[in-house]
Amino acid sequence: MPVLRELIDVITMKSDRPMRRLVAYYAIVAVVVAILAYFFPGEIARISAKGLGDVPEGPTVLTDALSSSPTASVSFGPGSLFDVAVTTVLILIGALILMLPVTWVYMSARPSGGQHNQNVVQTLIILPLVVAGIVFIVQNSLALAFSLAGVVGAVRFRTTLRDSRDLVYIFLSIVVGFAAGVQSLAVGAVISIVFNFVLVVTWHYDYGRNMLMPTAAAQWSRPLEALASPTGDHQIPDRDLVLSLTPDKAAALADRFSRVSKRVGKKRKKPRFDSILTVTCDDVPDAQRRVEEVLARMTKRWSLDEIVTNTGKPCEIYYLTRLKKSIPRDVLLTAIHENANGVIATADLETSGEVDREKEKREEKKEKNDGVKV
Repeated sequence: MPVLRELIDVITMKSDRPMRRLVAYYAIVAVVVAILAYFFPGEIARISAKGLGDVPEGPTVLTDALSSSPTASVSFGPGSLFDVAVTTVLILIGALILMLPVTWVYMSARPSGGQHNQNVVQTLIILPLVVAGIVFIVQNSLALAFSLAGVVGAVRFRTTLRDSRDLVYIFLSIVVGFAAGVQSLAVGAVISIVFNFVLVVTWHYDYGRNMLMPTAAAQWSRPLEALASPTGDHQIPDRDLVLSLTPDKAAALADRFSRVSKRVGKKRKKPRFDSILTVTCDDVPDAQRRVEEVLARMTKRWSLDEIVTNTGKPCEIYYLTRLKKSIPRDVLLTAIHENANGVIATADLETSGEVDREKEKREEKKEKNDGVKV
């Protein structure tokens, strides 16, 4: 839909932020619906909230369906055949309009490095149309409902979703389809809009992330020490590695450790870098310039490791750094924030286990010296 995409680009000034593009899309839909409601008020009212007053209270639906004659339930839909056709087209178009942004959110709001399932995307578009058609035909007919149950019971579904969150999108598509089928698109619109914005917000702020996840140093330090240790209780024999690796994996690990070895430094010397600085920002060039000004003044050495660009989320910049003993971690981070002047969103410094051990030794030595003085 290039025309719709270009229109959204004009309204959002080609912004790639999902929140702005969602607001622009729903604004366009609201304007179109308002224009149609002005010229065709009856048709819009028929599909937007008609179903809310159709279901009687109490058991009258079941009683009427059992006691009514078969000829009384032959006709379905409002009015003539032309009215039925127009209503069907309108509810299907309405369901499609409500589900389009849901598919965009599904494709965008994925975990880092995650891939969306194309089959689920297509299902989110097609399933509401089918559900809306079924509900529109069945409506309050108990006989048609039992017929539908028999048909569905004869069909087996063996599709397994890789991500449990995909099932939530499927349920939403069913809800929108039901809302369209009972001609209550206003309810479906509210549910769809709230669903999309809640998902975008939780994805943008990475809600639910474990704040106590182990750092890279804590996670890999002991396994790598055991792997590199020639002697000791935790030594890993070569025979175990032979069973654990394939030639391709061994070659890939050799290449990777060769690259890491060049960055770590020469043998029998201290590592060239002892910490990783992570910066998140929207303006990468400006943030990079401001951060590197501080690193040049307050670190022994630093190296730009990687820049990760994200769509709709702050970008990430990673630096390998070697701290000066006279400059603590908090002092460096404070200086970075002050020099950034609001350009960066967050800054975090992760130190290696070697730095932590040296710090503990200095503190122990200081305590001993203080004890001797006393």
